[in-house]
Amino acid sequence: MAEQTLLERLDGIEARFEEVSTLITDPAVIADMKRYVRLSKEYKDLERLTALTRRYRELTDNIVEARELLASENDPEIREMAREQFETSTEAIPGLEEEIKLQLIPADPEDAKNVILEIRGGTGGDEAALFAGDLCKMYTRYCEGRGWNVAITSASEGAAGGFKEVVLSVTGDGVYGVLKYESGVHRVQRVPATETQGRVHTSAATVAVLPEADPFDVEINEGEIKWDTFRSGGAGGQNVNKVESGVRLRYNWKNPNTGVVEEILIECTETRDQPKNKERALSRLRTFIYDKEHQKYIDDIASRRKTLVSTGDRSAKIRTYNYPQGRITDHRINYTIYNLQSFVDGDIQDVIDHLIIAENAEKLKAAEL
Repeated sequence: MAEQTLLERLDGIEARFEEVSTLITDPAVIADMKRYVRLSKEYKDLERLTALTRRYRELTDNIVEARELLASENDPEIREMAREQFETSTEAIPGLEEEIKLQLIPADPEDAKNVILEIRGGTGGDEAALFAGDLCKMYTRYCEGRGWNVAITSASEGAAGGFKEVVLSVTGDGVYGVLKYESGVHRVQRVPATETQGRVHTSAATVAVLPEADPFDVEINEGEIKWDTFRSGGAGGQNVNKVESGVRLRYNWKNPNTGVVEEILIECTETRDQPKNKERALSRLRTFIYDKEHQKYIDDIASRRKTLVSTGDRSAKIRTYNYPQGRITDHRINYTIYNLQSFVDGDIQDVIDHLIIAENAEKLKAAEL
């Protein structure tokens, strides 16, 4: 990209940053929560881009100044200083340009959201449930390592261990922007604990990463929600058997894409506090509806450019975990590594980094930057 073209694209960035900085302190804006949240997100994005813009202008000014000194000065010391300034600034420009290009691509508005992470055992019976349990541990360790908060909101345990289905709530900074690459079918090849002949079996589990909806993202008539309570069961001491802390909600929702009325059923047994479970069940309801209503937006992205993020079809096989070879292969970018044990222990950042790089390259290509 030509220097002038990039500078032209950066025109107005600093002015808009100053404008947004003022707006988010305006009492009228603060009173409008939806607008305030939108502007706060824009401020955060512009803050980074503004800092990069100022640094870029500084480097280009340094290059111009160094060229002028080299053309007009005869003093050896000044010429040497100018030469060093020219070389240092010139070397820094390409990397900074790449950072700016990525910042200029409109951010996915979902990336900053918390997520609801659903893991379900697929083909493979008990072994699939065990693998779903392994994935649950893997994501829990990874998220905790990032400083994110993880909580199980509901779970159905497998007969031999693991989970037939488990739903996690993950909260933190930019969670969806990182975990969204994990949606899809995860396949495992290994000798199950129940296998007596030592044969390698192939099983699978599905992972769905849903951006958690904010209260104002979705309109819900809470008066139409039907609530039931029940005893949670499982571990937790005598309280679990005596107090109906588990909650179940039923809600009839008209799908705007199909016009069909669907009954949504959600259970939450995460805490021993019934009001908290109700609050978290409501959060899952909002997220479910938000995911459905935004399917058209997601499909539109997929139709305009290649994406590594699974859309409505969550049947796509994205990764294979091969235990005999100690191998992890991500099929979307044909990337293979041989550190399976540390990977399932939560060390998944390397693969996510490669996915982000590949996705960004596709975005740059689509944006013609």
